[in-house]
Amino acid sequence: MAEAARGFEHMGLDGRLLRAVAELGWARPTAIQAEAIPLALEGRDLLARARTGSGKTAAYGLPLLQHLLRVKAAPAAVAQAVRALVLVPSKELGQQVVQMLRQLAAFCARDVRVADVCAQTDLAAQRPVLMEKPDVVVGTPGRVLAHLNARSLVLRHSLELLVLDEADLLLSFGFGEDLKALLCHLPKIYQALLMSATFSPDVEALKELVLHNPVTVRPREPQLPGSAQLRQYQVRCGTEEDKFLLLYALLKLTLLRGRALLFVGTLARCYRLKLFLEQFGIAACALNSELPARSRCHVITQFNRGIYDYIVATDEEVPAAPAAQPQRKKRKGAAAKGKDPEYGIARGIDFQNVAAVINFDVPPTVESYIHRVGRTARADNPGTALTFVLPEEQERLAEIEDALAGESGESMLQPYRFCMEEIEGLRYRCRDAMRSVTKQAVKEARLREIKEELLNSEKLKTYFEDNPRDLHVLRHDKPLHPAIVKPHLRNVPEYLVPPSLRGVAKPALKKRKRVPQAGASRRGGSKARGTANPLQSFKYARHRAKRPAAQPT
Repeated sequence: MAEAARGFEHMGLDGRLLRAVAELGWARPTAIQAEAIPLALEGRDLLARARTGSGKTAAYGLPLLQHLLRVKAAPAAVAQAVRALVLVPSKELGQQVVQMLRQLAAFCARDVRVADVCAQTDLAAQRPVLMEKPDVVVGTPGRVLAHLNARSLVLRHSLELLVLDEADLLLSFGFGEDLKALLCHLPKIYQALLMSATFSPDVEALKELVLHNPVTVRPREPQLPGSAQLRQYQVRCGTEEDKFLLLYALLKLTLLRGRALLFVGTLARCYRLKLFLEQFGIAACALNSELPARSRCHVITQFNRGIYDYIVATDEEVPAAPAAQPQRKKRKGAAAKGKDPEYGIARGIDFQNVAAVINFDVPPTVESYIHRVGRTARADNPGTALTFVLPEEQERLAEIEDALAGESGESMLQPYRFCMEEIEGLRYRCRDAMRSVTKQAVKEARLREIKEELLNSEKLKTYFEDNPRDLHVLRHDKPLHPAIVKPHLRNVPEYLVPPSLRGVAKPALKKRKRVPQAGASRRGGSKARGTANPLQSFKYARHRAKRPAAQPT
């Protein structure tokens, strides 16, 4: 804690790195940064555990860049070489790590170059970048191993620092054999930093495999932010329909403000929930392992820019360590079905300004809950987590509550006080939308996304140029209609808004068409449409005046 009080400027970091830290607006190091950075600067191997959103990337990024700058500043000239390797479990996390490292190296970009080899492009396309010998290479174990076997990347005589980010996922994602093979291409002596959000059996296995006499860094902090920053609620739903009804009310009546991530358990439910929201004019995008890496990164970018307010996502985590090796054997079969084995959404990805996380389905494990909810309340920002639970899911949620209970044994998930009877008037609309989202509609929604990916694929561009007939057939194939959107569901009539919520809710109310006055000219009528109707305004004001003043609570 003393290091945290001293700040970044007392850690012996290069002035250019301190300028980048100031540009990012970091006033003081987080707990993991305060403990890990000084030890890493001493050249020690680290096994660091800290919760999601605690600043682990900068905790290894700053020592990594400091080491490279020190090497470059040595009096004797040094040859350009790949001196640092960062291994990540997914392409999305790799892109985020590259972005963070480049931000930290903003004022020394000429001295430090970072290369991203996570993209699932041809090895030949990435070879020119690696031939320039960047200082840092970021990639998944499988991708880095492919380059090592192709001799487009050589690390045996140059690597000085190895980082394993989100280490508890590297084995559970099926990279165990890749890691063992990759280590054979590394020198005998190098510094290793292993960063993880949990200490699982997988992490212990990696510790024995990679680290040499490591220092364990485990700041005294809860797995999730405290109740003052993160509010966690559980909502008991009697039926599956109640889940959809409650979500419809929360989003359409804007009872839940800000952007949100909606987590479901399966791919089919991901598309079903997306189509359900579209019935009410609520724009949402789907994020899952069937989408190509470029499309997933594009969705994340659009969300961070504010183009979408809601993402319906599947985390699709591998639940248990013993299943890790079978998972490895099934990778080819999974790829054949269109799923990306390097996909991970709940873990590590930095979604910006997430106000709430909604667990539409109860997470399968405690770790899954921590990493889902960890998408909000990052840094010092507040956040809310809502978990919808059915009677058959109650036992699983109880296990999560017990694991997260504080020292007093009090549950962190408070009951969300919401009277379902007040939104019963919206139930028939909810049922109408659910009937429209059939299994066939879900299937066609997935087919439509695949078709769009085929048409926009860079890899298939040359093929379509040589085979224009195939492109013509694909473009003029029968149109897919995932679900019939009924226009009347887009707006909520005022009489359906519960009286107790009318002062809070802000639904898109249906506007009545104005009847033109008799004898009004076409030109005059057009001009009148641009001004407010004074009679309606007076009627609204009189209605408001008659209403009793709100009593303070």
